[in-house]
Parts: sequence; structure tokens; C-alpha cells
Amino acid sequence: MLTNWYNFTIHRRTHPKLFWSVSLSLLGLLYFTVWMPLTNLGIPCLFHEWTGFYCPGCGITRVILSLLKFDFVQAFRFNPLLFILAPLYMLYLITEKKRIQPLSHGIMAVMLILTVTFGVLRNFPMFDYLAPTVIR
Repeated sequence: MLTNWYNFTIHRRTHPKLFWSVSLSLLGLLYFTVWMPLTNLGIPCLFHEWTGFYCPGCGITRVILSLLKFDFVQAFRFNPLLFILAPLYMLYLITEKKRIQPLSHGIMAVMLILTVTFGVLRNFPMFDYLAPTVIR
């Protein structure tokens, strides 16, 4: 049994990165689980509103809401790029931490090429399945 649970506190001065990441994560969770369902005020995509085209990030808010409901298929349908970039980004962080520069630069280049290609292709009618849509 944990008897010294009161000693487990996150101090802002001794662990600033942990403090801010936990604080921002809790605020984001509160925003997505409480504020958005109550107000139906989401984060608008200014690129989509100004141009009418989908940016590579369109649908990420809906991805997060779907993941909070454990609806992985719908989350993938809103923005599949996120599911491709997440493991690549983790690999990038590992190679950066181990200082494998050529590989980390190559991974970053692949991620940038994928993002730009995805952003362009999802606006062509032939690739309309890449646009954020609702399955059900």
C-alpha cells in the first residue's frame, strides 16, 4: 500500500517540463470533454474558411473527440495522416535523442513530404476519400 502518497507532488521548480505537460494535458482534456460538448464551439480551420481547401490538419479536433470516445475507425477517417505521422515522430524523437543525425533528418524530410503531399491530394476530387468525413 502506498503510505507516502502525499510525497508524490509535481513541483513547478524542480520538474518544470513535467508540470507544464501535465497541466496542459489536463486543460486540453477538460476542454474536449466539458467545454466542447456544452457549447459546440470548436476550433475553426482558418485556412479552410478562407480558401475552401482542406489543410493537412483539418479534422484533428474531431480526431481527438473520436479518440476520447474510443472510435478509432472514425478518428482515422477524419485525418489518417495523424496515424501515419505519430509513429514516425516517435522514431524521429528517438533518433534525435541518440544523436543519429542523418537518420533523424531523413525522417523529418519524409514527414514534411508526406504532410505536403497529403495536404495537396486531399483537395482533388479523385482523392476525396482523404477529406474529413463522417462514416456513420
